Amino acid sequence: MPRTDDVALDAALDPLVLAMDIGSTATRGGVYDASGRPVRGLQHKVPHAFTVAPDGTSVIDPDQVTAEVGQVLDAVTGDRRLGTRIAGVAMDTFAASLIAVDAAGRALTPCITYADSRSAAAVAALRAELDEHAVQQRTGTRLHTSYHAPRLRWLAATQPRVVAAAAHWWSLGEYILARLTGQPLAGTSTMAWTGLLDRRTGELDAELLAAAGIAAAQLSPPRDMTEPAPPAAPARRPALARAVWFPVITDGFASNIGAGATDATVLTAATATSGALRVLLDGPADPLPSGLWNYRVGARHTLLGGAINDVGRAVSWAQETLRLSPALGAVLTAPPTDATPLVLPYLTGERAPGWVGGARAVLTGVSAATDADTLFRGIVEGVAMTYARVADELRPAAPGVLEVAAAGRVSNDQPEWLQVLADVLGRPVTHVTRRRATQRGTALLALDVLAPGVPRAPRATGATYEPRPAHVEHYAQRRARFAAVYDALVRG
Repeated sequence: MPRTDDVALDAALDPLVLAMDIGSTATRGGVYDASGRPVRGLQHKVPHAFTVAPDGTSVIDPDQVTAEVGQVLDAVTGDRRLGTRIAGVAMDTFAASLIAVDAAGRALTPCITYADSRSAAAVAALRAELDEHAVQQRTGTRLHTSYHAPRLRWLAATQPRVVAAAAHWWSLGEYILARLTGQPLAGTSTMAWTGLLDRRTGELDAELLAAAGIAAAQLSPPRDMTEPAPPAAPARRPALARAVWFPVITDGFASNIGAGATDATVLTAATATSGALRVLLDGPADPLPSGLWNYRVGARHTLLGGAINDVGRAVSWAQETLRLSPALGAVLTAPPTDATPLVLPYLTGERAPGWVGGARAVLTGVSAATDADTLFRGIVEGVAMTYARVADELRPAAPGVLEVAAAGRVSNDQPEWLQVLADVLGRPVTHVTRRRATQRGTALLALDVLAPGVPRAPRATGATYEPRPAHVEHYAQRRARFAAVYDALVRG
């Protein structure tokens, strides 16, 4: 069945853009017209997965992903009817990736992902050396295994020869663009997610660079989306002959734009493999709550929020590990009960708001009467309560929020869970039903430069889930228990 929000190529408005989205589970790409509609038949996806291990390893082969990008580009640009209508190529990737690169641009390490927690000891050491509050107020980020300073410190201790040979430290997107265009174009948001960028000035933080043991010249300069590079298409992709290339941005920034959260009134609940609550602000958040981050994403805007490692990952783990019934919608719409296990869903560590990178999942209240579906309900409730912990810190820092917009794979696959989220948050949640919202956000940011005067197609939304007072009260009590277990077992 054709999508209702796409457009045929012959009816598409010029200029066209090709948007790439490299997420935790796949590399995706597609062509969009000037109104932001996907062009029918010009979308492609190549699945992949992180390599993980019990020691906290979470990596992916950057050359594998580069090859996937090539497959997507070939698939979506092969239609001869495109001619040279594509005016730009834009890319987002999962944030906070790190690759050591030699002087010839070859990868010396796998791509270390945001979920890699092997640098936990380096985090503890840096917290003893630096004033973490001051670091956060400058960069908008805490000291955590998701960021560059502790990972570089850990690499120096465990792989000194690699560090000595590294000429550059690139994100996954920079590595791919260097392969495709010869230039590792890093967007402002990409550099902000390293944890090394001053959120006010846009300059690299000297204290953290020294603590990490690297020079500023080993990192790419941040570029706004208004600074694309000239065309650089190989002859075998003539459809890109006139296309400029935009600096790579983070999926978090793109997700907000794709969900329609373009100002401080809309709070986005991203619900993909990982998740987040985010709101776009004019300028930095001052003061910045200790449990949140505040990334500079452009010359005038920052993104305030908190990330959650395990959302779709927790759901997928349950689906692959437990003997769940086919009718999970009924499991999620059933009234809440105290018989549901209380779950802290930290399969790959906690980011916001506690920043305990070494945290692991905790299940309490499991008895011989607990079946797989009940445990699944507990996992979903635990994910929702993790969002609520972030929301508590967001409220005073972003008082203008009027709407929570939920977008992503988990919400599209299991929309019933949004009622649980609304009950836990105690506020309405609107389902943004457009698939590939992150990829569309990347396209829209490029179109703001290439076609600023063209009206955009409206976002596609489904139901709005209103909180039910009795359930809000139930979850308020559950959240108090969640906090007690967290303090006893995770924070120690």
